[in-house]
Amino acid sequence: MSQAVMDTQASAADVPARRDIGLKRRYAAEQRFRAMGIAAIAFGVIFLVILLGSIVSKGYTAFVQTAITIPVNFSADIIDKGDKRASDPKVLVTANYPQVARLSLAAVLGVDPSDSKAMKQVSGMVSDSVRGQLRAMVQADPSIVGTTQTVALLAGADIDSANKGQIDLSVPEAKRKVSDQQIAWLEELRQHGRISTPFNWGLFTYGASSRPEASGLGVAMVGSAYMMLIVLIVALPIGVAASIYLEEFAPKNRVTDIIEININNLAAVPSIVFGLLGLAVFINFMGMPRSAPIVGGLVLSLMTLPTIIIATRAALRSVPPSIRSAALGLGASRMQMVFHHVLPLAMPGVLTGTIIGLARALGETAPLLLIGMVAFVADYPATPLQPATALPVQIYMWSNEAERAFVERTSGGIIVLLAFLAVMNITAIILRKRFERRW
Repeated sequence: MSQAVMDTQASAADVPARRDIGLKRRYAAEQRFRAMGIAAIAFGVIFLVILLGSIVSKGYTAFVQTAITIPVNFSADIIDKGDKRASDPKVLVTANYPQVARLSLAAVLGVDPSDSKAMKQVSGMVSDSVRGQLRAMVQADPSIVGTTQTVALLAGADIDSANKGQIDLSVPEAKRKVSDQQIAWLEELRQHGRISTPFNWGLFTYGASSRPEASGLGVAMVGSAYMMLIVLIVALPIGVAASIYLEEFAPKNRVTDIIEININNLAAVPSIVFGLLGLAVFINFMGMPRSAPIVGGLVLSLMTLPTIIIATRAALRSVPPSIRSAALGLGASRMQMVFHHVLPLAMPGVLTGTIIGLARALGETAPLLLIGMVAFVADYPATPLQPATALPVQIYMWSNEAERAFVERTSGGIIVLLAFLAVMNITAIILRKRFERRW
C-alpha cells in the first residue's frame, strides 16, 4: 500500500460521524403541516361552494315573477254601478277589483262565468294582490272605468311555481295545488304569448304578506337602514371618543386595565345577551315601543361598540410615536396632537372597523327577535319610532312559512342580504387599500 493511500484512509478515519439533528423529521413535519393546511382550506371552500350553490340554485328564481298579460275590462257595472264616483270617491277604493280580473281572464280562457267550479280555478290563476294593482290604475285615471286596458296581472304563487318548473307535475293531481286544468290554461296562455317573467321589482318594494307572490323585502330594508343609521350616529362617536381617551389620555393603571379587559370580553359576548339587555332596559324599563327600529338600533349599537373601540385603538396605536413627538415638539397641545395629526392618520383603520361592525350588526337576528322586530309589518315606517322589521328577521319569518313559494323567497332574501354584506366588506377593503399608509 502506498503512502498516499494510507494518508487518505487515516484522514477519513479522523472525520467525525455525521450527527443526526432530525432534519428528515422536521421536513416531514413541515410537509404534513402544509398538507393539513391545504386540506383545511379545501374543506372550507367545498362547504362554502355547496352553501352558496344551494342558496343560489333555490333563490335566483325569486328575482323574476310570472305575469299574465290580458285585456282587462274595467266594467262600470262592477266598479261603479251607480255612477257615484264623482260624489263619493270611496266607490273606486272599495270596488271588487278581483272580480274584474277574474272575469277578464275567464273571457280570455273561454270559461263560462256561471260555472262556479271553473271560476274558482280561474281565480287561482292570478294573485289577490291584483286588487291593489287595478285600484291604483283606476284611482290614477278614473276615465278608464268602462274601457278595456291591456294589463300584466301578477300570477298566483302556485301558477308562478308551476311556470318556473318548481312543481312536479308527474304526481297525481290530488297531491298538488295546481290542477290539470290550470296547467292546460297556463300552457294555452304561454302559446299565445301572454305569459312573461319580468324582473321582480316587488321583491324590493313590497312589505310583509301572507301571499308569497306579494311579499317583499321593502319594509325590512327600510327598517335595517334606520337601524344602521342609529348605530352609526350612536356607536361611532362614542366608540371613537372612548378609544381616544383610553389610548391617548387615560393613565395606565389597574382601572384602565380592567376596562380594557371588559371591552375585549364584551366583543365576544353572544348577541342574544345584548337582546336580553335591550329588552330589559329599553322596553321594560324605559318603555320604548316594541318592533321599533330605534330600539333595534340602540341594541345593535351596544353590540357594535366593542368592535369599534378595539379597531379604533389598534388604528391609533399603529401611528408611529414620532408623529406624536414631532407635534408636541412644535408646541402643539395633546388635544391638537391627537385631533390634528394622530386621528386623521388613523382614520382609515377607524372606518374599516366601523364598516365591519356595521356589517356584523346588519346580519344579526337573535337580539332583534327578543325586542319584537319579528312583527308582521306591511306598511313602510315613516320614522324610526314606527313598527318595522329587518332583513335577517324577514328571512327568518319566511323560512317558517309552509308555502312552497316562500322557500324561493327565503333563498332570494339571503342572496340580497349577502350582497349587502359583500358590498360593505368590499368598501372596507377599498378604503383600507386607498388610504393605508406604510411607515
